[in-house]
Amino acid sequence: MTTESQALSLGSMAEALTGSLSETMGIEVTEASTERVVGRMPVRGNHQPFGLLHGGASCVLAESLGSVGSTLHAAKSGRVAVGIEINATHHRSATEGHVTGTATPVHLGRTLATWDIAITDDQDRKVCTSRLTCMLIEPPQR
Repeated sequence: MTTESQALSLGSMAEALTGSLSETMGIEVTEASTERVVGRMPVRGNHQPFGLLHGGASCVLAESLGSVGSTLHAAKSGRVAVGIEINATHHRSATEGHVTGTATPVHLGRTLATWDIAITDDQDRKVCTSRLTCMLIEPPQR
């Protein structure tokens, strides 16, 4: 069940993704809190020439979800989150349907936030495991 504050966060996150790489790739965030972020992305349009989900697309999904969670955490102290490190292990290919990513925090600190992201296919088989670390910084001056 999504609480009102989570729904507001989802609305804010959807607005933040508008016009971004996440929107271009068709990423949809379906759940967002500092405890868990879930989103999905179509394989079609995010594949490499052989029709397999592109490994870089998996990284974009992972970074997008971990960044959403980091942003929610950083906002508590008036900061913003920027990615500083990501890694990914690709376990199997996906050729159709959607992949779903679930990000869970490993560490939510004052200056760093680290997330584990598991990406699965429509049959709930693990496609990719990723880890993202974001630095929490003061908002840049515009």
